[in-house]
Amino acid sequence: MAIRLRQLEAFKAVAQLGSVTRAANHLNISQPAVSRLLSSFSDSVGFDVFDRRGGRLVPTQEARYLLGEVGRLLDNLEHIEQLTHDLTARKAGHLRIACLPGFATSHLPKILMRFLEKRPGITVTLEPDRPERILEWIIGEQYDCGITDGFNAHPAIENETVHMRTVCILPPHHPLASKTEIWPEDLAKERMVHTRKDSDFFRDLEACFLKQGVHIQPWIETRQFTAACCLVAQGAGVSIVSEMDARQHEADGLVLRPFGPQIVHRLAIVRPTHIPPSMITLEFIQTFIDSLEPYRVR
Repeated sequence: MAIRLRQLEAFKAVAQLGSVTRAANHLNISQPAVSRLLSSFSDSVGFDVFDRRGGRLVPTQEARYLLGEVGRLLDNLEHIEQLTHDLTARKAGHLRIACLPGFATSHLPKILMRFLEKRPGITVTLEPDRPERILEWIIGEQYDCGITDGFNAHPAIENETVHMRTVCILPPHHPLASKTEIWPEDLAKERMVHTRKDSDFFRDLEACFLKQGVHIQPWIETRQFTAACCLVAQGAGVSIVSEMDARQHEADGLVLRPFGPQIVHRLAIVRPTHIPPSMITLEFIQTFIDSLEPYRVR
């Protein structure tokens, strides 16, 4: 006969409490139900599991060997039940995030910590790298989600693209700081700190300048907006960057001015297509997208 979970619960309760009556109260079932469970359990294992001594039920020698394993099994089941509850309530699990290096040191940490404060059972792997590597990881299903830019469609990737506002950033006390808005013609003679020339953002920026009859004056090429912000704050030229990144460096004296015509930075939140996302992954993605709201292009 197959051993059933309820038999094990009755066996453990009687062994710990010493009587059918107390076990029945503990399990919230009737005394006859406990007696039937003990009887069927004895039939299942093929030997008596209790002797009566002085009004108490005492486990037999054979039953003592079982008791430790039964206790561990029931404890593990209780742990699984609690874990299942925590997963359903989005309070447990593991989240693997790949992101651009700039995000790992600027906007993302405070959003991630706010997210984890309400979910103490969740662990996280956060891996910063360049866009090409992030897409490789997502295609290979090594990460639950990624934060990148310059993304073009791929059948193994689902994405949501957010159009982010950009601004012109100037060093402290720069002459152009007196203007309320910066245009390409204002930057005709300014040395530019810019993203990589093979990036979609640089191509859009260059096209904008050329449309106004202005040539960009390249000086320092860097992959990340955060690096551009640090360089400009130290007096290394001017730049056009995401407003969200620029706001992180205002305390360094960085001057922000609207740039016209508006150039958008396309930020992509990506995840694998062929595996269903966990509830934690979907909740984090939504939390992150919500955090971008103040900087989205309207």
